[in-house]
Amino acid sequence: MVTVRRSTADDASAIRAVLLDAFPTASEADLVDGLRAGGDLLAEWVAQSDGAIIGCVQYSPLILRGAPEARAAALAPVAVASARQGVGVGSSLIRDSLASLASDAIDTVVVLGDPDYYARFGFSAEIAASTLRDPFDAGAAFMVLETRPDVLDRRTRATPVYAKAFGLNQA
Repeated sequence: MVTVRRSTADDASAIRAVLLDAFPTASEADLVDGLRAGGDLLAEWVAQSDGAIIGCVQYSPLILRGAPEARAAALAPVAVASARQGVGVGSSLIRDSLASLASDAIDTVVVLGDPDYYARFGFSAEIAASTLRDPFDAGAAFMVLETRPDVLDRRTRATPVYAKAFGLNQA
């Protein structure tokens, strides 16, 4: 049985191990370490099975210049140990964490990822394209989810400002 819970400080090394296993390089693990070191982990959840951490998802604060009323977060990354991929662990992590974020008054979540995968959770490339400036030039991979409907103004495009660990050199 898989359970999803908020992470604790004791989970950091297991989370790094999952990230190193799930991705081809250490970039995502280093990103999470940088977010943690900079105090920029807004929320972090883990999936656990038989006492072992098998997945994780992290959120960092996101400023949306031009949309001051929006309380925003960036979802990055989500990872599942390679031996446990494809059985719904990542979906459980995303669903449970998004529900918790919404109850914590986060009303906008931005992600860079597979459009087909993230659309299942309500993320929209179309809404992102009409309301946000894409700092990655990622097209349909740059998506947003409004947990509070219409919090983003469809008439203007806000500029996302990510945590320093993302290395975007934003002003």
